[in-house]
Amino acid sequence: MDTQKRLDYLLVRLRERGNRLTPQRVAIIRTIINNTNHPSAEQMHSEILETFPTTSLATVYKTIRLLKEIGEILELGFGDDSSRFDGRKPHPHPHMICTECGTIMDSELDGFETIIETMARQTGFSVKTHRFDIFGICSSCKK
Repeated sequence: MDTQKRLDYLLVRLRERGNRLTPQRVAIIRTIINNTNHPSAEQMHSEILETFPTTSLATVYKTIRLLKEIGEILELGFGDDSSRFDGRKPHPHPHMICTECGTIMDSELDGFETIIETMARQTGFSVKTHRFDIFGICSSCKK
């Protein structure tokens, strides 16, 4: 994935909606799309503070909310009231989640959408969205 094209696309979408593109907001968006680890808002905030030390956590949450409103970020909510975010692939797709270290990895699964369509057809269920998470231990933690 070309992250610069993704960044440019998101900035155009936000500009078209009349949203301000402050340097902090651009940095937050860049952090979201450059990060393959599905960061939490707090992790993004920590990273942004290195360059913009006065940026508040609220600013990160407001930017996340804007991206959610336009369907450009995928939120992975967990039962402990924490969420992680995927700005690279904002559509439902499989994730591998390490129960030891918390790493979240994207997984490509050929025919995944076909499986969802087949399940819907067989059950008569009208699928609005879906989430497919596989929990286990990553290769780093197994060592």
